[in-house]
Amino acid sequence: MVTHLSTTAFKNMGLHPSLERALDDLGYEYATPIQAQTIPLLLESNDVAGQAQTGTGKTNAFLLAILDELLTLPETKERSANEPRALIIAPTRELVIQIYEDAKKLAKYTKLKPCVVFGGADYEKQRNDIESGCDILIGTVGRLIDYFKQGVYNFYALDCVVLDEADRMFDLGFISDIRYLFRKMPPAKERLSMLFSATLSHRVKELAYEHMNNPQHIHVEAEQVTADRVKQELYYPANREKLPLLIGLMNKLQPEKSMIFTNTRRQAEKVWLTLKGNGIKSGLLTGDVPQKKRIRLLEELKKGTIDVLIATDVAARGLHITGVSHVFNFDLPDDAEDYVHRIGRTARAGAEGDAISFAGEDNAFNLPAIEKYIGFSLPTAEVTPNLLADIKPPATADKRRRAGNRNQSQRSSGNQRTKNRDDNVTERNPKEKATNSSTDSSTSTQTSTTDSRE
Repeated sequence: MVTHLSTTAFKNMGLHPSLERALDDLGYEYATPIQAQTIPLLLESNDVAGQAQTGTGKTNAFLLAILDELLTLPETKERSANEPRALIIAPTRELVIQIYEDAKKLAKYTKLKPCVVFGGADYEKQRNDIESGCDILIGTVGRLIDYFKQGVYNFYALDCVVLDEADRMFDLGFISDIRYLFRKMPPAKERLSMLFSATLSHRVKELAYEHMNNPQHIHVEAEQVTADRVKQELYYPANREKLPLLIGLMNKLQPEKSMIFTNTRRQAEKVWLTLKGNGIKSGLLTGDVPQKKRIRLLEELKKGTIDVLIATDVAARGLHITGVSHVFNFDLPDDAEDYVHRIGRTARAGAEGDAISFAGEDNAFNLPAIEKYIGFSLPTAEVTPNLLADIKPPATADKRRRAGNRNQSQRSSGNQRTKNRDDNVTERNPKEKATNSSTDSSTSTQTSTTDSRE
């Protein structure tokens, strides 16, 4: 029995026929709870602030509402090609790309064109894509503001706006930039506005009331904060036992597709090299990884070219990778909310999954806050000798690659140095991150800074 779906069929929602056809192609018959509750309101032109767990279908909820609105509402007369009718703002490049891919699938039988913009990618190509014609503009904050201030696009024909992962926008210090964009848009009563978030905190609700037209608050959540189909388990290893335990568990469980989260880039690289030295096909995703390589790594995990993706919290949100069966918290996160978002990479769309966490000597003190946030104590397991693998030495890092990166960094402009600095912000503790992000947000008018913060 599929438990993650409602009894509401998409065919009974009154969606445009071209959207129903696309849903049929994708095999979507019944809506998830968040879709069942928000889409009917949006089709009646009500603004919505929606809360639901990660992996419950929020993206398709707002995409279907946008596409239906654009297909049924006449566009502004004399609209220019570079005047998008819908704007979707998301906090990370990975999430923006995922939304874009989903939008193309749902818009398959329409003439609506989605465009995507984010830092770290071909600047002129993205600019040309908008200028050649864009109906739905999807992007990260910095690049969106950059193009807007240059006049690459405007909001004269804007009918819909979506703010996705709103709580994450606050965490990353983007909120002043979000308010800047909202102030440049048509009045709230003249557009359909949607805000989606894993949590609807007081500050998120305040933002909704400030820039939306009497939004309807929809709260769809399981009794537990964490996904109820995730089996969670906690080990207390000594620091010297963490790597042998990780590889021992992976050898025992044989996950086809898994993710490992660490708190720092240095720790992530150490884990990656150890897995590599022990014959486990893995990839490394941290803040300094170039965008093209990020996309390639995600595709390799999806296709099974690699079995494991080691990541810092820069990858904890917004990634939808089908079939991730296991999440390993090599380090307990400093922020309790990050624990929820990490383990949300598994058990998506009704599947089941396992989340295994290590309360090591360096971060076991994070456990009380995590257990308070999720509302229960994590089940514990014993670190037994048979679980500790006799591991081989770590692989050697590619010194030529690292030297090349260092030389390139020395040759690059202050723009690149700013990018490296700000990418690292997302991997520090929350207080440090918030302080740096707030400082960076005030300089979003500069192309170099806005690109780096994405």
